[in-house]
Amino acid sequence: MKFLHTMIRVSDINLSLKFYTEVFDMILDRKMRLSDCWLYFLRDKENTCEIELTYNDETPKEGYNIGNGFGHFAFKVNSMNDFSEKIKKLGYKYLYEPFDLTGDGSCIAFIQDPDGYEIELIERV
Repeated sequence: MKFLHTMIRVSDINLSLKFYTEVFDMILDRKMRLSDCWLYFLRDKENTCEIELTYNDETPKEGYNIGNGFGHFAFKVNSMNDFSEKIKKLGYKYLYEPFDLTGDGSCIAFIQDPDGYEIELIERV
């Protein structure tokens, strides 16, 4: 058995595509039309991770309620300093600034995508 992808509903497909392709260098692999929505499949360059962005024809004006069950996605970054410079240039900010969680020099930080989904960044030393 193999885990394939995670699906999230998005309220503005253009903002979400821009965010995931610019910030995480994800690649739009394919899209498909269902009767009431578009599905956009993004993958990482190593083909180890895939996210399905679902853009419904009838999207709530106030966006989606993420709820209290979902926590976050997590991405490994090679350099938190480089990643910090990148998101600053792109106009994004951290939800939680980078900090050393374990005392060994490894860093974590959090940002949010345009719909408020939290994303953890992990730099391991």
